[in-house]
Amino acid sequence: MKRFLSLSVLLLLVLGPVLAQKATSTAQAIQYIKLANTLRALDKPQDAINLLERALPAVRGKDRYWEAVTYELLGLAYYENNSNDNADYYLKLARGRYEKLRYVASAWGVNELIRELSGKNLYAGIQFGASDVKLAIFKTRYESDFYEKDIKTRIQVPNVSFVADASNSLKAGQDALKVCLDSISHYNIPAERIFIVFSNEMKEGLAKTPATKKMLYDQLSRALPSSNLRIDTTLSTDREAELFTVGSIPRKVWPTTSSLNIGSDATVGGYFESNKTFHPVELPVGVQSLVSQIESKRSLNTEAFKREAQRVVKTVADTALTPRFKTSSTGLQNRRTVGLGGDVAWALVTYLHPEKSGTTAVAISMDDVERFKKLVMDEYQTLTHPDVKGIADAAIRAKAEQEIRTVRDQVSEKQLIAGALWLEAIMKTYSTPTAPKRFVFIRNSDIGWVTGKFLETISGEYESTIAKGALYTR
Repeated sequence: MKRFLSLSVLLLLVLGPVLAQKATSTAQAIQYIKLANTLRALDKPQDAINLLERALPAVRGKDRYWEAVTYELLGLAYYENNSNDNADYYLKLARGRYEKLRYVASAWGVNELIRELSGKNLYAGIQFGASDVKLAIFKTRYESDFYEKDIKTRIQVPNVSFVADASNSLKAGQDALKVCLDSISHYNIPAERIFIVFSNEMKEGLAKTPATKKMLYDQLSRALPSSNLRIDTTLSTDREAELFTVGSIPRKVWPTTSSLNIGSDATVGGYFESNKTFHPVELPVGVQSLVSQIESKRSLNTEAFKREAQRVVKTVADTALTPRFKTSSTGLQNRRTVGLGGDVAWALVTYLHPEKSGTTAVAISMDDVERFKKLVMDEYQTLTHPDVKGIADAAIRAKAEQEIRTVRDQVSEKQLIAGALWLEAIMKTYSTPTAPKRFVFIRNSDIGWVTGKFLETISGEYESTIAKGALYTR
């Protein structure tokens, strides 16, 4: 930071006289434009604006490409200077110039910036599970090596059991779909940015009755208000793992980061190679499946459950987790950071670090896990009622209080016991003395699949735009 500040001061001292002069030629304007971009990187948007305004007369009407670039950079600098109206004005000018030049990639990119400024870069995901229907409406931005989600709406419609009795649950499913679509209708979201899926859990439950699956698909599809909306029934465990990874781990950190989502019935994740090949990691072991295995059709009291949990989780780790990790490719073992999702990691961060309730990515250390396990086993009430009075920021404190209540409602004591032991086993297996790992909890990673679908769609839009030479102006 000191180096950047020193460079900034030096640039302004040396180039101060330049900043006060208008460019007299295209060549000089280009020098101003390039320097303005450097000033933006040094967090000096107003100085960049001043320089770009001095460059503009030399290229306006004379060099259409550099005129478009100047408008684009003015739009970005005004956005960074918290002047959205000016940003929107100049970005639209840039989009128009790029479109006339038929520079469709540049026009598409600027159009996405305009959508972002206008709040239109929202997208929505509806997921049909075995026993519920979930909706999330949000937008995403890149933050601290992970994606930060600005969530507008989240809805869960419970007790919609498609697997148990499809005919009786069909109306409930249609009603749940209508609730979700009604919520989406309040936002101007294009059909291609609304993603509707049958979860892998639901797909597996219907695998033995393909006729029922088809009937559900047909009837639910008829309830969709637009022919442009589709229900994806193809999600497999590996595909869910891939979408979770795409939506949780930004491409920038793929070479150093893998993902792992500790779910209810499975633990899934994976990593990408440099050629974009995805390598899934899947274990048919999750928090709830561990609870069921520990109780083994019994109803154990808490103390008996703790004793049996330690035995069962150790056995599962020794027989399933450790061999799976050791036989995986070196690509998984060499990735230093693991992006974690799932209720148990969420519970750990919520209870141990309530002051970080507003933080997207929260590092979890082995000391955190040991402390979490000890509190789960010996001081459950203390764990689940953390003191938040010391959080100075009122908004963060209120968010922490809400998250604590939500975790208490959603994650039971037995799930915490099994989950804490399973998380400890995973971290000890993944992190070795010769290759220590950094574990990071990714907030809202449960809707990472929606972000994954969105990012894939964005990539497809870009490629389609290039292929067609057309501009998306939704």
